[in-house]
Amino acid sequence: MPQTFAVADAVELAVVERSGFVESRHAGSAVVLGPDGEVVASYGDPGALVLPRSSLKPLQAIACVTAGAALEGERLALATASHSGTDRHVAVVRDILDQAGLGEEALACPPAWPGDQATRDELVRDRSEPSRIRMNCSGKHAAMLLACASTGWDTDGYLDPAHPLQVHVREVVERLTGERVAATAIDGCGAPVHAMTLTGLARGIHRIGTASERSPFALHRVAGTVVRAVRENPWTIEGPGRPDSIVIERLGVFAKGGAESIMVMVAPNGTTVALKVLDGGSRAASIIAVHLLGRAGALTPAQVADAAAHLPLAVHGGGHDVGVIRPTVGT
Repeated sequence: MPQTFAVADAVELAVVERSGFVESRHAGSAVVLGPDGEVVASYGDPGALVLPRSSLKPLQAIACVTAGAALEGERLALATASHSGTDRHVAVVRDILDQAGLGEEALACPPAWPGDQATRDELVRDRSEPSRIRMNCSGKHAAMLLACASTGWDTDGYLDPAHPLQVHVREVVERLTGERVAATAIDGCGAPVHAMTLTGLARGIHRIGTASERSPFALHRVAGTVVRAVRENPWTIEGPGRPDSIVIERLGVFAKGGAESIMVMVAPNGTTVALKVLDGGSRAASIIAVHLLGRAGALTPAQVADAAAHLPLAVHGGGHDVGVIRPTVGT
């Protein structure tokens, strides 16, 4: 199995500062594409393979729609989400399943507690158990099931890489990234996830983030609809107070983080960032991407500062803020 880039090929992307002392450093790779899709900056080794994890969800959602899943608005946005399992999120996932004529038992993602602490506390008080619909990828899985039900494909085994849906997903991924899939692994939710270069991922996300709903090409029309759905419903992607939802709502960007600290972000003018923090720690990923968009001139210094003020970047000590997580790449 191919591996991601080596430690020697990484560069410092951010530091964690406590009381003026740099306590930790996050290294990785990043690539920035201009509005025209050309590489304008790169750091580390963006030509090495990565697993995009949940940053692949926008491409998977597009594949579901082009395979027959009639989704729009909140339902379409939830298909791209790594949601926090609130009742509001779950209600939309149930709507998608109802549209497919299926129940929660059809979901093949593993049972999980919601990421939202208040929701989890309420479920514990009610003596509930972890459930598949609360799992953060349940929206993607519901969309996959709807695609199968709409097209006439078997809903059993829909996560098998050889299933017609997953074959279609792979083809869409290759068309959008411009790369052949280098390897396929199993994501945390059980779905196939395809290895690609960080630059390939950036190109795929750039094509989605700059697509027009009036394009003569169906794939691009769907991509434009996906982006609009996410920007109009930022709460769906993670949840209140979560990094992706914060930056989408405050900056109007299209953003999707993935496990093991993958992040993709597209500014309103089309400038695109894709990055991977090598140690897998995600706490700095959003502000690194915002910082790189700012350096590229796609966000103003005021917008970058606003995002930094609202993202969870403070370092605590004794119940007080004593430091900060800050990007260093390119400075």
